[in-house]
Amino acid sequence: MCGILGGNNRKWDYEKGIECMHHRGPDGTGIEHLSDFTLAFSRLAVMDLSQNAMQPMFSYDYQVGIVFNGEIYGYQKLREQLIKKGYKFRSTSDTEVILNAYLQWGEKFITKVDGMFGMAIYDRREGAVKLFRDRVGIKPLYYYYDGINFGFASELKGIVNMCNTVSFEIDNTAVYDYLNYLYIPDPKTYYKNVYKLLPGHRMIFDIKSRRIVKDASYWKLNINTNQASQRRQEDLIEELRYLIKESVRSQMIADVPVGTFLSGGVDSSIITYEGHQMNPQLESFSMGFDQTNYNELKYAHELSEQYSINMNSKIFNHGIFRNCYEKIKVWYDEPFADTSAYPTYLVSDMARHKVTVVLTGDGGDEVFGGYPRQKAIWQKEKERTPDNLLISWIYSKWMKNKVDYHWLDDLTFLLRSNCWLPKLNDKELRRRLGIDKDYDMFWALRKHYIKDLPPMTRVQYLDIKTYLPGDILTKVDRVSMAVSLETRVPFLSKELIEFSFSISEEDRLPKGEQKGLLKKAYEREIGSKILYRKKMGFSMPLNFFAVDKSPQEQLLEDLWKGEK
Repeated sequence: MCGILGGNNRKWDYEKGIECMHHRGPDGTGIEHLSDFTLAFSRLAVMDLSQNAMQPMFSYDYQVGIVFNGEIYGYQKLREQLIKKGYKFRSTSDTEVILNAYLQWGEKFITKVDGMFGMAIYDRREGAVKLFRDRVGIKPLYYYYDGINFGFASELKGIVNMCNTVSFEIDNTAVYDYLNYLYIPDPKTYYKNVYKLLPGHRMIFDIKSRRIVKDASYWKLNINTNQASQRRQEDLIEELRYLIKESVRSQMIADVPVGTFLSGGVDSSIITYEGHQMNPQLESFSMGFDQTNYNELKYAHELSEQYSINMNSKIFNHGIFRNCYEKIKVWYDEPFADTSAYPTYLVSDMARHKVTVVLTGDGGDEVFGGYPRQKAIWQKEKERTPDNLLISWIYSKWMKNKVDYHWLDDLTFLLRSNCWLPKLNDKELRRRLGIDKDYDMFWALRKHYIKDLPPMTRVQYLDIKTYLPGDILTKVDRVSMAVSLETRVPFLSKELIEFSFSISEEDRLPKGEQKGLLKKAYEREIGSKILYRKKMGFSMPLNFFAVDKSPQEQLLEDLWKGEK
């Protein structure tokens, strides 16, 4: 993984911008000051460790250049196609494959690749810079635009440090969104005029006119709207197993050591099992807590002992988190409240001592249906009565007044089931932040809400479009990159996502069993004790925090200081 950056303002500090992202790429830095644009790169060497794979990388005629953060899977086949068409290669990197694919097919090259990426292509012939982000937002890509000046970076801190002529102003609507979602939904950021490129989107900036002339999606996920079973389960299992194996196989290719995260849950157990089948020397990394109700290590140990997997594990206690609390501001650059960022950082740091790349089980809950809130919507719609599962997900210590949960609409339920409600009431919060009374707090969910979809599929699709890029993938990318560790996500291959959403809800989730098809596919190898136990999630004990205030309370306190 790497850090990329660029801009059209000659006065900006590109050296400082790329240096502050050194953790994303400690193996080398490259800066190219062109006549009308600057490209910068910080390298984490994973594929082709030679200098020939260094970026910024340019075509032979120097008309087209690229900076690229990520990995393209199965790019070797595309490379062979390009060689047959007469293209020559100076490296074995996927970056050069992308560069030549763009030269051959233009912007349509993006339909021929699968992987995780944030990239920028400078095309001198068209006088344009083109940004591309992977289909589900595994890798980040920020950009700044004020109507004249344009710049991009892999992290928000890159933008802030690069744009030394800009006085950044906090976007209070983003703060309000954060207090409702626990993260700032795409495309917003903490600052005005700074945005995240949406997953699956491409953007074109015309250098001469200084205008963004295109910002459009290049990928549409087609969804099967049928609820009843349509295919033989045996056939579905065979296809699913093949797709998972191929995804793991392609993502284990690297010129550096590769391992896996093994939590002991369904998804990481499957990925680790498949990875171990391909490489018996594979290293896995697990962590637990000294509080048993948060500790899943015994399940990870069971799998590793069954297959003689090289397992590295640690148990963390309260004290280890004291040094982590303040780091969250450095990691994320903007408000972020998922407390599993802390254990993810610690297990990443542990893994980085042995490997440079790890495969994770992230995305399994979104692609195959594993979150309790997905099941709660299904039960709410099926039974039309309040149930314990529904109530337990909405009612928390932050809520002071009971609500008639049964009559909550889907969007209200989903927002409240995953949010932190501030002590101030909504009216007072809007007043203090200057939020218009007509502001739609559900905007991030509403634009991806498709009522006509089957109930669990409906929420899965929402999670793929919102919670996955906004929370899960953001969380993992920042803390793994903080220690220069590349994380790959086999469950989020294009083929696996499209397969899961191409089958009916009953085929994917037989009899409402969450991840039912996925579990059935691995019953013999993983075992029911791991597959069918109660979901825990990668959370940490609340009393591990060395502070009295939650991140949300601290943010509000900091914001209100200026009022007095």
